Amino acid sequence: MAEDTRDAQSLTGTDDARIPTVIADELHIVYRVNGAKTGKGSATAALSRILKRGSDDAARGVRKVHAVKGVSFVAYKGEAVGLIGSNGSGKSTLLRAIAGLLPAESGRVYTHGQPSLLGVNAALMNDLTGERNVILGGLAMGMSREQIRERYQEIVDFSGINEKGDFITLPMRTYSSGMAARLRFSIAAAKDHDVLMIDEALATGDRKFQKRSEERIRELRKEAGTVFLVSHNNKSIRDTCNRVLWLERGELRMDGPTDEVIKEYEKFTGK
Repeated sequence: MAEDTRDAQSLTGTDDARIPTVIADELHIVYRVNGAKTGKGSATAALSRILKRGSDDAARGVRKVHAVKGVSFVAYKGEAVGLIGSNGSGKSTLLRAIAGLLPAESGRVYTHGQPSLLGVNAALMNDLTGERNVILGGLAMGMSREQIRERYQEIVDFSGINEKGDFITLPMRTYSSGMAARLRFSIAAAKDHDVLMIDEALATGDRKFQKRSEERIRELRKEAGTVFLVSHNNKSIRDTCNRVLWLERGELRMDGPTDEVIKEYEKFTGK
């Protein structure tokens, strides 16, 4: 695969005062999807197309979607970086590439430490209780059983899902989408991360939960590494992030301090 993940600090030679955690170097991400001619598609077929890229894509009815186009940036420890842009601009695709879930067509992604991606569709097991999902989710993030026991009540209280009943003992399939998203965020936020990527998590729940989430993100910045936040809520970005990357049609249009970038973005969108 073209994508490469290495120790970002060794690449730049910076000292501990300013440690790079993620470097994107002329990153291009291209999806290959079946065209209308075939009408067929499967995970196995998609993987086969990734592994057997060739000049006969068009002949086989495969359509290319250039989702991220030559994006370059360096993110540092202690930063909270907002990702903004119109729908389909490549924000979520960029996060998935940083997490190592998508191969690069060309260019590289280098990371310092282990990146963790949290999305509102992150997989928890619907047939298991919230309690069991807290345990399994914590184990999946590398927490020990002792750490999970110590933080279990904090996770439940942070999510707020027990405020109107003992929902933590019920199967996840009984939860609303907002309750499930709050529990996902609460599990992920219980651990310090080298690089934590959050896709629209703060758009769920009431303002009280959003404020708790924003406070926790600020704590994670101090305690651990770097936070990336994708959101269509400019206020959440302003309240949480000290830097913003603005993507449009897969290209990095602007990278800078939060207020400056959002001001230009709001001019662009007319909002």
